[in-house]
Amino acid sequence: MTPAQHLRELLKQPGIEVMPGCHDALSAKLSADAGFRIAFMSGFAVSAVRLGLPDTGLISFAEMLDSLRNCCSAAAKIPLIGDGDTGYGNALNVQRTVIEYTRAGAAAVMIEDQVSPKKCGHTRGKQVISRAEARMKIRAAVEAARGADILVLARTDARAVHGFDEALVRCRDFEAEGADIIFLEAPESEDEMRRFCSAIRKPCMANMVPGGKTPILPPAQLQEIGYKLALYPVMLLSAAVAAMQATLAALRPGATTAAPPSVSFTDLQRVVGFPDYWERELRYQARD
Repeated sequence: MTPAQHLRELLKQPGIEVMPGCHDALSAKLSADAGFRIAFMSGFAVSAVRLGLPDTGLISFAEMLDSLRNCCSAAAKIPLIGDGDTGYGNALNVQRTVIEYTRAGAAAVMIEDQVSPKKCGHTRGKQVISRAEARMKIRAAVEAARGADILVLARTDARAVHGFDEALVRCRDFEAEGADIIFLEAPESEDEMRRFCSAIRKPCMANMVPGGKTPILPPAQLQEIGYKLALYPVMLLSAAVAAMQATLAALRPGATTAAPPSVSFTDLQRVVGFPDYWERELRYQARD
């Protein structure tokens, strides 16, 4: 079963799927090992981890594609959705993004309607392309996906720029163009979330960002509203940053605070696969 086929089967099943946001091979592997059935490669998180820079269009297509290959390989047993940002150009660039994300192993690619350089969905300064151009980019993505075996997750950021009604109209455009999953970014109330889900027949995705513009609701409530996917894009990154900062503070000369809990070196070896490596290494050991 291909990653796209796996994701299609998940979308047919009842219930909501919780998606942790990963940013590298290790976070993708941990997500799969923890029993999650789907993961998402977050552009915010990849930009932070790979460049130490904000998600403001600074990271390149090649860098994102390289990170995607690593994430898909590490999370091989579960489908992974890749953040394709604006598609890195016009409609033809979008089609190349769709094809290359398929080759990298993604089950779906997210394409948004922001002006390039894009901004994180819950930060200031966003702008969106015209409704007509946005529709053509999703049309191009869907047509490329037909021959590439990948799903298209269509996203609009128009809520922050033109209001909820315009964002909903764009979502309906994307659905009409054949997008497989619809994502209205940053609705600002539970009522808007309900209006969005009730207007769309395709699977809908919620984006849970603590401190962002959208109310943080438990998965059961998101399911009742009508969402199929619940994304938590930066929780792993936020937790890792907090742990690293606390550990660094504890390592300073004269520090009086203890380092936060950590896995043992033996457990760390297990997490990254040393025991399996050693077992397989013995199989190919030369014997005279």
